[in-house]
Amino acid sequence: MIKSKKTGQLIVISAPSGAGKGTIINELLKRDNKTRWLSVSATSRLPRPGEKEGVTYYYLTKEDFEKKIEEGYFIEYTNYAGNYYGTPKNYIREKLDQGIDVILEIEIEGAANIKKIVPEALFIFIMPPSLKELVRRLKTRGTETNEKILKRFNTAYKEVNEVTKYNYVVVNDRLDDAVEKVESILKAEKCRVDR
Repeated sequence: MIKSKKTGQLIVISAPSGAGKGTIINELLKRDNKTRWLSVSATSRLPRPGEKEGVTYYYLTKEDFEKKIEEGYFIEYTNYAGNYYGTPKNYIREKLDQGIDVILEIEIEGAANIKKIVPEALFIFIMPPSLKELVRRLKTRGTETNEKILKRFNTAYKEVNEVTKYNYVVVNDRLDDAVEKVESILKAEKCRVDR
């Protein structure tokens, strides 16, 4: 009798800051948190109001982050908007081997690094409906200065041009629609012949 081992799918979700990737991921996990797991990234930035250590990010000092880089702690890392962000290696392989899909919520550069290491991963880009709407969302957050909003907008403008490096793009104009589209992509990927 032939036995097949079901492995999880590595799913990379990226978007410009303020496009809603975190909200979409939270909705996906509400729908299914038994076969999906969100890898918690580490960052050297300070926590925003409401963020929690080990849930939103692992918060490290710049010095601690750089030490962990030297130790090979991260599968990928990048410096984005003056802060480090990285994906710890631990647990990812373990979860995939258990048949659990692992979601990485990472920036464009980090996604490019993952693509070099794991080209068979699934890459989804969340697009804001417009750059004007993106600025509105960043301002509505109330967590950024005008200078930081401008910096994030300029970065977002560059990031949107990277969309062709992803397998799928989903425009987040209405949250429910965007979540349904991502959900459909995940279901379709499970039916691929090469999986």
